[in-house]
Amino acid sequence: METWQHDYITTNGVNLHYVTQGSGPLMLMLHGFPEFWYSWRYQIPEFAKNFKVVAPDLRGYNDSDKPKEQSAYVMTELVKDVEGIIRGLGYDSCVLVGHDWGGGIAWSFAYAYPQMVERLIILNHPHYAKFSEGFRTPQQLLRSWYVFLFQLPIIPELFVQAQDYQFIENAFKGMAVNKSAFSSYDIDAYKNAAAKRGALTAMINYYRNIFPQFSNQNWSVLEVPTLMIWGEEDTALGKELTYGTEAYVEDFQIKYIPNCSHWVQQEQPELVNQYIREFLSA
Repeated sequence: METWQHDYITTNGVNLHYVTQGSGPLMLMLHGFPEFWYSWRYQIPEFAKNFKVVAPDLRGYNDSDKPKEQSAYVMTELVKDVEGIIRGLGYDSCVLVGHDWGGGIAWSFAYAYPQMVERLIILNHPHYAKFSEGFRTPQQLLRSWYVFLFQLPIIPELFVQAQDYQFIENAFKGMAVNKSAFSSYDIDAYKNAAAKRGALTAMINYYRNIFPQFSNQNWSVLEVPTLMIWGEEDTALGKELTYGTEAYVEDFQIKYIPNCSHWVQQEQPELVNQYIREFLSA
């Protein structure tokens, strides 16, 4: 029986659902697309031994509020959500963990509020300076085909919904190296979250606002100690996007996990947990 609890917090004008377990310093875990808090199911109980772990559903996802306007999903709003969660829970700072889109938000938050991030842990999301470089290469443009599809109105929603959300099953099981990492229960959980009224358009609206992130040419050197964990067989984001990240982060280390897909913390949870623990205890 899991001892985590479900709760809600109002931040930046939206009501966000979150799961929490443990007590002590705050560890905040931000999920990616097309996920929700559940993607941290192997990390929450592990780090609840030493932290108050909080894994929210990002705005637009699962049981969190889903503003209708596309402009509600720009990065500045997502960063404000994180600030509001930390302060609303009564903390001044946290260990910030992010995967995929959650990793993108975590990078942006660490730049905007470095004093509020004690340690930064990024899973399979490149630094935006490296990401923007990658978007100028044919191989990354091909890997990111869905990003361009998601710029269209209505069609992406129909595409993802088709055949009982087959896109979502393909995203997890199709990309995973170890297919057994995702049970039918897991796949159904992700499909059901995406099927909630308003969720799908909200989730895709993140992508409809993505390109301004690449226009910032003024990335300074981040002083927050940072760990990057990278599943090497990521078919959406090439490993080469990690090369040279140390130019943008003063205290940086990276752990590559071979034979592992984009869904690194679900496919190799024990190794991910080990690397995070080693980083936090160093």
